[in-house]
Amino acid sequence: MKEQGYQGPLELRVRDYIREHNLLAGQKRLLVAVSGGQDSAAMLGMLVSLQEELDIKLHIAHLDHQLRGVESENDARYVSQLASQLGVPVTVERCDVLTYQKKQRISLEEAAREMRYNFLALVAGSIGAGVVAVGHTKDDNIETILMHLIRGTGIQGLQGLQPVSRWQYSGNEIKIIRPLLMVTRQETVEYCGRKHIIPRVDTSNLSLSHLRNRVRQQLVPLLEKYNSQINEALLRTARIAGDELSYLEEEIAKLWGSVIYKQAGTIIINKGKFLELPSALQRQLLRTVIEELLGSLKDIETRHIEEIMAILNKPAGKQLCLPGGLVLIVEYERYLIGPDPAALCPFPVLEGHFTLNIPGKTLFPGWCVVAKYIEREQMEDKGGNLTAYLDRDEAGAELTVRCRQPGDRFQPVGMSQLKKLGEFMIDAKIPHAWRQRIPILCSPQHILWVVGWRIDDRIKVTENTRQVLCLEFERAGGNPS
Repeated sequence: MKEQGYQGPLELRVRDYIREHNLLAGQKRLLVAVSGGQDSAAMLGMLVSLQEELDIKLHIAHLDHQLRGVESENDARYVSQLASQLGVPVTVERCDVLTYQKKQRISLEEAAREMRYNFLALVAGSIGAGVVAVGHTKDDNIETILMHLIRGTGIQGLQGLQPVSRWQYSGNEIKIIRPLLMVTRQETVEYCGRKHIIPRVDTSNLSLSHLRNRVRQQLVPLLEKYNSQINEALLRTARIAGDELSYLEEEIAKLWGSVIYKQAGTIIINKGKFLELPSALQRQLLRTVIEELLGSLKDIETRHIEEIMAILNKPAGKQLCLPGGLVLIVEYERYLIGPDPAALCPFPVLEGHFTLNIPGKTLFPGWCVVAKYIEREQMEDKGGNLTAYLDRDEAGAELTVRCRQPGDRFQPVGMSQLKKLGEFMIDAKIPHAWRQRIPILCSPQHILWVVGWRIDDRIKVTENTRQVLCLEFERAGGNPS
């Protein structure tokens, strides 16, 4: 976030900040989130004085979280009265944060935040506003940076609050703007005094049970004893982090299509090319991929990225569960990240045993198998791997299809001895998620064909073959491959 020395009256400094960061581009309506505290009340007062110059119409939104009893009710009443005095339309609603917290199994602070932003998104949509203004100040930004550091942040968290961010709700996205990020908390106090605004006081902000309050009341004063300019130092660090993050994001954009691409709701990463990237770029690419899949990084912490980094060189088949229902799967030549990477498997789920009609056609879930007898001269290259030619006499006519089972062995064509099916699949670099879906063609004696890969050497067509059994597997409703 670029920092400038904004000069003049506070309203004009805020106006210049809004214009510099293009916060209201193309907007005619602006939803203003007002809690009733000094920061949001001051923001509302400034936006009211600027609305004609900015050519916008305001609408106020306030959500009563029902966490502070009468105090919360008085906050809602205060915002309604303030809106009436200023002549600005207002929407005030109540929500049950405690019930939502228990249902979602998240912290009370996070539950309140989610319900508040979801409410703002709904109100914004109902009035045709694409932007919501919130009253975060420079002090809030400093506290956020410190909280991220305490929790263990990467460069993404180190950059702190931004003038613009996005909130996803029910498939829709709203733009959150912070027009007071260059304003200190003390300046909002002084503004309210000059404008005779008497804001509400949230007594929960005095409690040390919340991390932000401890940072505000204890950590920041302590750090100031070590460095009287600690606030400026933190904001400078955040600006540098933001510049470096912008560079990384530009480099990541160049990798789409060559190192990473999306298919069927899953992100696929080329393993070889990914491992050649610098670790800083690897970490940022992983964040970008997860944000693409989830819509945000709100539940993704640095430890999750480091857990992914730690598994990247593990053997194929390793899996890692991530927040948001995502799964990372390590394959031989790629990584898969998505809610169901197995959906990329070209084979349908295979359950049970199915006896083939020979000759004839056999249908079972996901597959159609055509069996016919032909002469050796009729064999032709089908250009795919779902057609096999077997020696009729060696294969027999009692053939079944099933999925693999523990202890399975067969003699891959070209080999002189048996091989464990599991070892064959590893050597053939068959993705772990596919293995249970691959059809296994069997006779009463042994496995004849790992469909799509290799037939058994004992039933291959030779010069002594009298007649050929041709088997064609095709996806139900598809064409033979």
